Amino acid sequence: MEMASFWGLLKTLFYLVLFYYLFKFAVKIFAPILLQKAVNKMQEKMQNQYSQQQNSAQQSNQKATSEKKIVGEYIDYEEIK
Repeated sequence: MEMASFWGLLKTLFYLVLFYYLFKFAVKIFAPILLQKAVNKMQEKMQNQYSQQQNSAQQSNQKATSEKKIVGEYIDYEEIK
């Protein structure tokens, strides 16, 4: 009985080491790809946000220049001595 558990332990350790190295190999392959996709997505999001801010700034500038407050009629007073 003692030998069966020893072989079971060795088998388990072998599978753990095998899984560890396969995982490391997969990470080396897929991590750069996933990181590049994340960076591209973030860059696209930032560009969209920047263009929206630029558009809103242009619209507010156009709105501010086109809207002049009409307070009333201008009257020029002369001082009487």
